[in-house]
Amino acid sequence: MRRRRPITVTAASSVAVLGAAAVGARTLIARQAAIARRRIGKPLGEQALDADRVWRRKKHPGQPVELLLLGDSIAAGLGAGHRRDTLGARLAKGIARSERRPVRLRTAAVVGSESSALAGQLATLPEAYRADVAVIVVGGNDVTHRIPASRAAVQLEDTVRALRSAGVPVVVGTCPDLGTLRAIPQPLRALAARSSRQLAAAQAAAVRRAGGRVVALARAVGPVFADRPDEMFSVDRFHPSALGYRRTAEALLPAVLAALASDAPLARGR
Repeated sequence: MRRRRPITVTAASSVAVLGAAAVGARTLIARQAAIARRRIGKPLGEQALDADRVWRRKKHPGQPVELLLLGDSIAAGLGAGHRRDTLGARLAKGIARSERRPVRLRTAAVVGSESSALAGQLATLPEAYRADVAVIVVGGNDVTHRIPASRAAVQLEDTVRALRSAGVPVVVGTCPDLGTLRAIPQPLRALAARSSRQLAAAQAAAVRRAGGRVVALARAVGPVFADRPDEMFSVDRFHPSALGYRRTAEALLPAVLAALASDAPLARGR
């Protein structure tokens, strides 16, 4: 009887199999990314509404609180149908209600920004400008553009440190959970969710090192975005709606008020 030759798997063949699997996975992810881009499109354009003004001046006369917004399209308010519904305006009105002072909003955030753009956003501010509190929301574009979390976190840390060195209290809303985006198919959505969690964790550590305050948006508002996507997302199913921005502002506001109270005691008397 003829002996069967044992089947052996060489190191070279194993590498070849793994390599083919990796190529296949990359191809699948690339195809799904293209599908997501087609589904989302750009129905909102690339320019957020201009909400920069003094909010609640008539109701609360006095020296305005200076509120600075840095970051990406969420910080800029893309998706809000009216300027009063942008993240900056929602925060400004919340601060004014609590502090009984008007709030001057300045938005340096730019739609599409990654963490690498934060330094440039700071550079656009007038030399004499000093915020009483700065709010940063960034990270989504770092995830979708596959920027290493460590690099993005360092860029955020440098910006927070620069603001803190100038005496400005900082609140950072860490990367939202991109796993709530139904427009992104699986398994790309699961990969985006994992990457956004990794970035959020790196951001939180970096912000604390630099002396800023952290609000974990994935934990604070992620569940409601996941449970009620038709209400929380705007028409592109990617950016928050007016209600989505309201919930996000409500999550950030306690940290912003705490920063104003403890980190900037001189700002109240300006």
